[in-house]
Amino acid sequence: MSSAAQTLQHISVVCGDQLPLPPRGDEQVFASPWQAQVFAMTVSLHERGLFSWPEWAQLLGRHVADGASDGSDYYERWADALQEMLVSRQVASADDIARTTQAWHDAAARTPHGQPIEL
Repeated sequence: MSSAAQTLQHISVVCGDQLPLPPRGDEQVFASPWQAQVFAMTVSLHERGLFSWPEWAQLLGRHVADGASDGSDYYERWADALQEMLVSRQVASADDIARTTQAWHDAAARTPHGQPIEL
């Protein structure tokens, strides 16, 4: 089991199985690098004390409930929940997040394939 899968399992146990989990398929936790990155940002913010895992599970659960019935948009909902957490805890404004997201997309568009994206 990968360390990400172990971390996700740990969070689920801490939350009393209230954490919605990604849909089952193969054992790969992430289908794209950005999914691993949003997961890692969330774990880091938790480790810094921004929120508890039960708080995260409740927030993520609300977002997942509004998502695709097959769970195919799980990490999009995860990112939405993280954005809501950042705004509600006044870590960043919605405008800050929108500007940074646009800056990242702009940088990605001008970055040659295989090269790191730099803002």
